[in-house]
Amino acid sequence: MSKKIYVGNLSYATTEDDLRRVFEEMGEVQSVKVIKDEVTGRSKGFGFVEMTSDENADRAIQSLNGKDLLGRAMKVSEARPPAERGGGRERKPFGRSGRGRY
Repeated sequence: MSKKIYVGNLSYATTEDDLRRVFEEMGEVQSVKVIKDEVTGRSKGFGFVEMTSDENADRAIQSLNGKDLLGRAMKVSEARPPAERGGGRERKPFGRSGRGRY
């Protein structure tokens, strides 16, 4: 069974290959995704790594949390489903009131 890992505080220069290289030291990597802004294509500074085994994922979380990658200390933890993350803001179509400008 695979486990998804959240990796935050990444340098904007970090590539998926960079992440794959680091996490492969902990075991087999199933997938890597650096999250990018849809408009600019620039990294948002975080991503996800999926390891093929829970054991390797747990070892990666323990070993790599706080480790330097391209000058930044990575924040590594088990990824949580969107519903559990919370803290999301409600988006209203036309500013704060939800009404149009006129």
